[in-house]
Amino acid sequence: MRIGIVGGGLMGSGIAEVSARAGVDVTLIEVDDAAAERARKSIERSLERAVGSGKLQAPERDEALSRLVYSSDLGDIAGADAAIEAIIESESAKQQLFRELDRLLPDAEFLASNTSSVPIMKLAAETTRPERVLGLHFFNPVPVLKLVELVRSLMTSDETLIRARSFAEGQLGKTTIESKDRAGFIVNALLVPYILSAIRMYESGFASKEDIDRGMVLGTAHPMGPLALADLVGLDTLLYVANSLYEEFREPSAVAPALLQRMVEAGLLGRKSGRGFYDYTS
Repeated sequence: MRIGIVGGGLMGSGIAEVSARAGVDVTLIEVDDAAAERARKSIERSLERAVGSGKLQAPERDEALSRLVYSSDLGDIAGADAAIEAIIESESAKQQLFRELDRLLPDAEFLASNTSSVPIMKLAAETTRPERVLGLHFFNPVPVLKLVELVRSLMTSDETLIRARSFAEGQLGKTTIESKDRAGFIVNALLVPYILSAIRMYESGFASKEDIDRGMVLGTAHPMGPLALADLVGLDTLLYVANSLYEEFREPSAVAPALLQRMVEAGLLGRKSGRGFYDYTS
């Protein structure tokens, strides 16, 4: 099987890595050659860490690397059996891309989006075959976390869902859950209001960020506190999902705190920028 992945950032490169490790040929598309090179280096570093930790053998690493092709030309995706979009969380950018994928891949088994908030139907409506479009929402870090949300729009066919589940479970070894096509799907619809509540608590001065995170880790056995998790997700992504949730449901719990908006405006996006609620520059 050959899959095209558009977007080589944190999520796209992770999906590409697990696919190549699972024996899938991957064409990874980025916006320019420099971005494609960054994606290549990111995947190579991740595979080296896997070898160093004993989770992967050197011959397996070499086999995975041989299955990866990097390009800045979207046309190179032609002929792929399926495609996964993992670009920026912009509805308009994703819609434009799905128009192109529909043109380039008329016989694809499925066209999937890794979006965490954009309704799948809005992307499917841009294609001539909306029945083969669905959401495949992976979680960060993709090589570690086993979950994939399968998001079915009103038009997604049973055949498309079966093929996508077979790819995620049978090929990649992931565990899937099925969600209806609503903002946030299952996980983010529950997770984002929780993180926003922690930000409000910190913003009000009720507790320190360290104590909020420590309380949830030690008191509820969460692997990571909500503010540290916000930094991992990316505060810009968190804000986008919060706004999407509020637009769809109009629930007060989804209103983004002013502090979150100011931090995004200041470029304090979390781990990806080096600073968020915590400082990662050292």
